[in-house]
Amino acid sequence: MSMSSVGRADRRAFLQRTAALGGMGLVGGCATVEAAPSRPGFLRPPPLAPIQAEIDRIIDITVCLRPFRAAGPRLDTEMVGDKLVVHNYGHGGSGWSLSWGSGLIAVKTALERGERDIAVVGGGALGLTAATLAQRAGAKVTVYAKEWMPDVRSSRATGVWSPDSRIALESGTGPGFPAFWEQMARNSFRIHQRYLGFADAPVEWTDRYALSDEPPHGPEADPLGFVRLNDRIRDLTPRSVSIEPGALPFKPRYARKATIPMFNIMEYGHMLMADFLMAGGKRETREFHSPAELADLPQKVIINCPGYGARALWKDESIVPVRGQLAWLIPQPEVTYGVSYHGVGTVSRRDGMIVQKYGADDSYGYNDTNEAPDRAEAEEAVRTIAAAFA
Repeated sequence: MSMSSVGRADRRAFLQRTAALGGMGLVGGCATVEAAPSRPGFLRPPPLAPIQAEIDRIIDITVCLRPFRAAGPRLDTEMVGDKLVVHNYGHGGSGWSLSWGSGLIAVKTALERGERDIAVVGGGALGLTAATLAQRAGAKVTVYAKEWMPDVRSSRATGVWSPDSRIALESGTGPGFPAFWEQMARNSFRIHQRYLGFADAPVEWTDRYALSDEPPHGPEADPLGFVRLNDRIRDLTPRSVSIEPGALPFKPRYARKATIPMFNIMEYGHMLMADFLMAGGKRETREFHSPAELADLPQKVIINCPGYGARALWKDESIVPVRGQLAWLIPQPEVTYGVSYHGVGTVSRRDGMIVQKYGADDSYGYNDTNEAPDRAEAEEAVRTIAAAFA
């Protein structure tokens, strides 16, 4: 294939994605029909390839500190000299999931003064999506970041649709927060779905199996009181169903299947950056040590998306780290599902089989600043998943 034909192929793909983001209509609901269960109330799915949960298949261990705020994401503004700074950070474990909805709010605020030359600080999930949305709205955009994919913390996320994962505390939010969150979640879901169907699969739907040795019950109550809001958007994903005992290669007696979107973060991040640059966006590698340094930027309006870095840059003590460690196993392309069992979950991505210990409730890893990989924790998590297979 000639270089010119490659360029035309890239441009066609770029134009498809541009068109996908162009409209702002809501996604229409589509009914799906599953195969009839062999027993009333149970589903008998097709055979599944087993996960090879073996210690010697661990190829990497990474740690991400999620930027949690009791009040939820920060989306207010402040002036730094003559610069308008629009904050967009503090999404806990829901950064990728809420990125587009959060970005729509931040970009709308950034453009209200009529400025069309916009700076974005941060090259992670929130920065890339905000930059894309500002560009789509007709702005000239420059992204400033110390690090880029795959070195940013966003690249060390699990990559599953989890819009209310450690997003806020019941005690830290007001009565308007649920509706505010729902708007972000629905807008994000709508735009994520426009990235379906591409060959590099930045977004795809996958099945998740929740396994237990005892009859399933509701989520464990956590001692911190995180908000639970997913019921407000229950219509966006299919209901979970019980799996007939013995129908799959799982050792636990009880299993439920849910189908949710997943992000192949390496492909997704690469696509977002490639599209941004192809549309004329600029990026500059730069580290900021204090808000005063933003005065040096030529842009008058700045969308601030530093993630957990805001704790140091803005001296924002409202940010609490939530430690999340991932053990990466050799990829298994034949495995197109994930499981959760005894506080450990898996995600099968194109770049690796992820195994993560998340604990009995959402307080696991709360206020833990340790970013050093813990080999013992990784091996324990892999053994837990191995025990789930017959």
